[in-house]
Amino acid sequence: MSDLTLVDMTTTTSKSFSIGGDLPVRRIGYGAMRLTDSPETRNGGAAHIWRPPTDRAAVIAVLRGAADLGVNLIDTADSYALGANEELIAEALHPYGEDLVVATKIGNTRPGPQEWVPLGHPAYLRQQTELSLRRLRVDRIDLLYLHRIDPNVPLADQVGTLRQLREEGKVRHIGLSEVSVAELRAAMDITPIAAVQNVYNLVARQHDAVLEFAAEHDIAFVPYFPVAMGEHARPDSPVAALAKEIGATPAQVALAWLLRRSKTVVPIPGTASLTHLAENIDALDITLSDDQFARLSAL
Repeated sequence: MSDLTLVDMTTTTSKSFSIGGDLPVRRIGYGAMRLTDSPETRNGGAAHIWRPPTDRAAVIAVLRGAADLGVNLIDTADSYALGANEELIAEALHPYGEDLVVATKIGNTRPGPQEWVPLGHPAYLRQQTELSLRRLRVDRIDLLYLHRIDPNVPLADQVGTLRQLREEGKVRHIGLSEVSVAELRAAMDITPIAAVQNVYNLVARQHDAVLEFAAEHDIAFVPYFPVAMGEHARPDSPVAALAKEIGATPAQVALAWLLRRSKTVVPIPGTASLTHLAENIDALDITLSDDQFARLSAL
């Protein structure tokens, strides 16, 4: 993708972004999705994200370690382990620090461990918001995403419900997940959208247009699976070669590329390792040159 548009043309990467204009966060957040099930089964595309973690003390230590290292955006969802992931975050971090932003998502049901089914009925969205408020032990959710748009319910009803929840003081900012530019535009006609969470990384760039639209409108673009690099993670890959060149890890290079890609990008890498967590955060201190950014963008 040598013709990739660089939204932020400077080589100096800002370390923070203000979601919705009033929620400043460091631009490496933490995705808590993988803190479920057992250590042997929680990784990879086949992970179920179904039950509470079997190593509860260890993953609580990771969450607290993230906060200690300055991470102030924690991402979860009501569907991760059927709400147990939200409860885990509250157990580890409540009462939350004044600058800690906890984002969650509603609108995906889990009929079974391998099923994710969108459900956007307004009554269901309201119920799930109330449950998330209880599990997170808060009166207002900082950032609430519609996890998936339900094709069987009018978008105005789904996004309109989130707007009502914000008007009632139960939600501070609204986000969307896995949406197109057209869907984002339509939602913005209903209510302000503060963040978009789509899959995006060096390999998966199908949402370039969404990223650039978000940048133009000062909307946080929150890539999930930000370091899923596939073949690019091989020891003899161009990513590994560049990482060696600048004294970093391939994962750090992948994150640094995202941070350089646009000033509104806020990756949320997830890990159950304190070592990898610290490495991910250190990507904030890596500056890619124009040439290095272009070489990665051409992969």
